[in-house]
Amino acid sequence: MGGARTDGDPAAPLIRDASARDAADIAAIWNPIIRDTAITFWPTERTGAEIAAMIAGRQGDGHAFMVAEADGRVLAFGTYAQFRGGAGYARCLEHSIHAAPAARGRGLGRALLGALERHARGAGGRIMIGAITASNADSIAFHDRLGYRTWGRIPCAGWKFGRFHDLVLMGKDLG
Repeated sequence: MGGARTDGDPAAPLIRDASARDAADIAAIWNPIIRDTAITFWPTERTGAEIAAMIAGRQGDGHAFMVAEADGRVLAFGTYAQFRGGAGYARCLEHSIHAAPAARGRGLGRALLGALERHARGAGGRIMIGAITASNADSIAFHDRLGYRTWGRIPCAGWKFGRFHDLVLMGKDLG
């Protein structure tokens, strides 16, 4: 995917494939979420080199890693990979989307998720899953609005900030 404006307007944010040059901007969005919230259970901030390797790895595996940018600034990112290892899960995917605080509520998550779903469908993906911390009501509502349904809840799945957190699995059939 080269890139597409979210609504065809030249001033609208551009959704495009991420590259290694975006790693620092992605880290600036992701690391405060990692450090300060239980939205992700990942315990340590990610370096630019780790993110660049993740971008290359996911894209090399035929999965997507995309950014939304405006005025040359990355405002949000989204990616997906295989839900679980093994050939039997090759068409079952899990996504992750995050936006900078000032960019939230502008439709970037919707645009990114739509682009990820189109990419996944084109690559033969059948199921897209969002694994959401149960206390993240905004993300649960976001996914519900976009046609995702709750497919399960795993009690005490994640450990962060000295306590356990439940994980809600929301899914959508892309078929």
